[in-house]
Amino acid sequence: MAEKTPTRREEKTPQAEERSAKSEIADFVKQVGAMTAEKGASGPDRGRLLFALDATMSRQPTWDLACQLQAEMFETVAKTGGLDVQLIYFRGFGECRSSKWVRDARALADLMTGIDCRGGHTQISKVLSHARNEHKKEKINAVVYVGDAMEEDIDKLAQKAGELGLLHCPIFLFQEGHDRTAETAFREFARLTKGAYAHFDSSAPDELAALLRAVAAYASGGREALKLQKSAGAQKLLEQLR
Repeated sequence: MAEKTPTRREEKTPQAEERSAKSEIADFVKQVGAMTAEKGASGPDRGRLLFALDATMSRQPTWDLACQLQAEMFETVAKTGGLDVQLIYFRGFGECRSSKWVRDARALADLMTGIDCRGGHTQISKVLSHARNEHKKEKINAVVYVGDAMEEDIDKLAQKAGELGLLHCPIFLFQEGHDRTAETAFREFARLTKGAYAHFDSSAPDELAALLRAVAAYASGGREALKLQKSAGAQKLLEQLR
């Protein structure tokens, strides 16, 4: 099976990369803050968050860090309550699995740590189809996707993302690495669903972990849920709403 070929890119200085990462994080916070202002408090209804992972072999080098950050988000979900979470991941040859919708997010964190990366191509189409089908059964407040590549037909994926956009189901996409094809696709999916894109920078794990927790807060209850959060990411969102 063919392995993913890293996309060559121009070398950047550490200072330039740091400025770029901070700019993307600021843009991400601004977009999520605007969405939270529109959403408002969700009342007695529980929110639903679909968490999608690319578990193919190219993610192996940073898999432990990703699992740590994602587990921290699940821990926040468990503490705040008001949110049902489902995990879906793909890897290997056509393997794509999803968990049940659960209220105990810690159980998903344990499940995620037991997943190992396996070689294979991306299966984002299956993730988008699954999200659409689940949303039609019962509203999904947000989809979080973490990946590093896109090896499918971008036009077909954009069609599916557009369908989610029409259903008011935003996707928050976090990219590892610097694959330009993936970045182009992820930014387009975020635009079509009125979601947001951010680069997953291993040199700034604390800020990205805070943003993951903030997305969980958004899905569970909008601005009122963010007020209960004490993280830096949540505070940045609140500042955008003043």
